[in-house]
Amino acid sequence: MTAPADSGARTYEIRTYGCQMNVHDSERLAGLLEAAGYVRADGAEPDVVVFNTCAVRENADNRLYGNLGHLRPVKDGHPGMQIAVGGCLAQKDRDAIVKRAPWVDVVFGTHNIGSLPALLERARVRREAQVEIEESLVTFPSTLPTRRESPYAAWVSISVGCNNTCTFCIVPSLRGKERDRRPGEILAEIEALVAEGVIEITLLGQNVNAYGSGFGALGSAPDDVREMTAGGQSAFAGLLRACGGVAGLERVRFTSPHPKDFTDDVIAAMAETSNVMPSLHMPLQSGSDRVLKRMRRSYRQERFLGIIEKVRAAIPDAAITTDIIVGFPGETEEDFEQTLHVVREARFSGAFTFQYSKRPGTPAAAMDDQVPKEAVQERYERLVALQEQISWEENKKLVGRSLEVLVAEGEGRKDGETRRLSGRAPDNRLVHFRAPDEPVRPGDMVTVEATYAAPHHLVADGPVRAVRRTRAGDAWEARRGESRPTVSLGMPTIGRPAAQPASSACSAH
Repeated sequence: MTAPADSGARTYEIRTYGCQMNVHDSERLAGLLEAAGYVRADGAEPDVVVFNTCAVRENADNRLYGNLGHLRPVKDGHPGMQIAVGGCLAQKDRDAIVKRAPWVDVVFGTHNIGSLPALLERARVRREAQVEIEESLVTFPSTLPTRRESPYAAWVSISVGCNNTCTFCIVPSLRGKERDRRPGEILAEIEALVAEGVIEITLLGQNVNAYGSGFGALGSAPDDVREMTAGGQSAFAGLLRACGGVAGLERVRFTSPHPKDFTDDVIAAMAETSNVMPSLHMPLQSGSDRVLKRMRRSYRQERFLGIIEKVRAAIPDAAITTDIIVGFPGETEEDFEQTLHVVREARFSGAFTFQYSKRPGTPAAAMDDQVPKEAVQERYERLVALQEQISWEENKKLVGRSLEVLVAEGEGRKDGETRRLSGRAPDNRLVHFRAPDEPVRPGDMVTVEATYAAPHHLVADGPVRAVRRTRAGDAWEARRGESRPTVSLGMPTIGRPAAQPASSACSAH
């Protein structure tokens, strides 16, 4: 909902940093604000600015306080403007935020995002900052109102929190222990989304394939959990198979799994459930057994490569992506060479690569043997060069292949210049294709032939072979309020859930 010029309604803007969970939370924050009568500013100077923060990177606080500093004079010139800070950094820093930036009106944590409208009103009436941080989850986010950014693709949270203790990660202390949603609630949300026009969902959790552990012993688990695990399969494998029974749901994805919990029955469920897409994000972090042990990652190189081998045997066309940290404390050149070895063996279609930076409050930040910045940078550049080469080689194998692409909104940065549209293939590769003669909308499906490969995308410059109009395209059109089909050639303002690259550092396990 966007404010008409003369509506008089208070407007809002949400600035999101970090992982997919934050993106999903921001959709809930938008829904909460709109349910309270606020409307999106959409380019105008907002009455309320909400920062949904990340605490994963070392400079996350510098980025926040820098942005808050830039906003201070804007607020001084905008009577009644309010600033709210939420998310992981708010959960960590708490009232220190208003001490460093006293012009902030509201601070709320990861466990109580539903409190935002009430806190804003309380701060307005009392004319003083409101800081409210809960130590455990108040309301599961998916029960809150939402304003989804995409009418055709949606996140569905199946769990929150994480039970792992990786030495580089601060997420468990900020998101709490894992809590799982009942399968019936998850499937009911998916069915409701499909009824609204959604045809692609992404199951979301900090450690998505550990789903079910939060219910405790199977004998005392709820009936729908026991039913889903009938025959001895894991709860997550059962959930994937249950998604296959949702009529009208064409694409199912999930992120992020952890190698230690990735079982053979999940691979079988992926392979045997027609709407589960042949794409997998499997975080590696390091290829060195010694470094993995120091990271407190409970798998080793052999186990990781064994998973990759099984996935490729069951799903030959699967595109596998990963996360890698370069320069973890104590990493030697020999350790780094082991990471390069895994990259060569696994042949990832893409990798989110990070130079290690201290996360305040994590065990790794206190380790003595920090790797010099110059060595980290040099290794990072070698890793990126190797992965770029492999990604390009893997993408070249798809040239000449026919691909069914879900047309997206806002994926291609140069679509307007090239008169191309963009979308995602089943394996989640980005495809730029020549706009067909007939109208096509975001949410529709097109069949194209890949004619060119780059490391990060494919191009299909031949004629579109087929256009399939979908309910999702209808939903996009209805949201736009247009009475006739539209060909999108520019850069529309709303699109599918936020791009992956900025996300994986937090939620990948």
